[in-house]
Amino acid sequence: MAEITAAAVKTLREMTGLPMMECKRALAEAGGDHDKAIELLRKAGQKTAEKQAGRKTAAGRIAVHADMTAGVGAIVELKCESAPVAAHDEFVALAGDMARQLATGPGAATPDELLAQPSPSKPAMTLKNQLDELYNRIRENFQFERMARIEGPCGGYAHHNGAVGVVLEVEGGTPEVAKDICMHIAAMRPTVVTKDELDPAEVAKEREILSEAARQEGKPENIIDKMVEGRLRNYYAMYCLEDQVFVKAEDGKTTVGQVAKQAGMKMKRFLHWELAKE
Repeated sequence: MAEITAAAVKTLREMTGLPMMECKRALAEAGGDHDKAIELLRKAGQKTAEKQAGRKTAAGRIAVHADMTAGVGAIVELKCESAPVAAHDEFVALAGDMARQLATGPGAATPDELLAQPSPSKPAMTLKNQLDELYNRIRENFQFERMARIEGPCGGYAHHNGAVGVVLEVEGGTPEVAKDICMHIAAMRPTVVTKDELDPAEVAKEREILSEAARQEGKPENIIDKMVEGRLRNYYAMYCLEDQVFVKAEDGKTTVGQVAKQAGMKMKRFLHWELAKE
């Protein structure tokens, strides 16, 4: 049997972050072969992960990668069990690598397909290797089930704590304006870009509610329609990105639609994700 030196154990521990005794056992089982020991530790970690798969993932982060020049944007959600792990530098880097690879790589139809691709920050590893290596050190349940990619020039924004992320597809404009509008979306939560995208039945229902309210106020029938159209502006501003007052508007009245127009930008669609709760 090959001699397992303290130096070999220390080296393996520094690479994997796992306890000394686990590293020593893996090296012994691998006959001192360093690469084989790493593979054994990964397999052991996968078995542990399978046992923990049912544990709640109440924390995590959303990561975004957007590039107007390359004409692509991506957003992913990576879940874990606790807030400290969600804020861990390597967890943050892993989520960022997933979003970056989804955007800049060949694309993926499923999370497993993406995980099989190379890690942008660790070329010798796949994203799955990167995830497994981090899991082996942290030993929390990780869940990766949600991702999306937009083919087209995009702006993007992810909140510093990873709880919210936005990707906005645009034509024209600048990355700076696109990011500012993404920050607005994160704060104000519109559901559509323009009022034309609203459900006509919901708009008709709101119009009837406002009309009846005007009648109850004793307004003449011949001015009710005009009043209702004016009051609908508040309804549109609740849901329509273009009609909302821009959060950074110094005058307190410039809309997002006006900001985009001034920048020569057309807003096409957006994805606004908030970290899913369990």
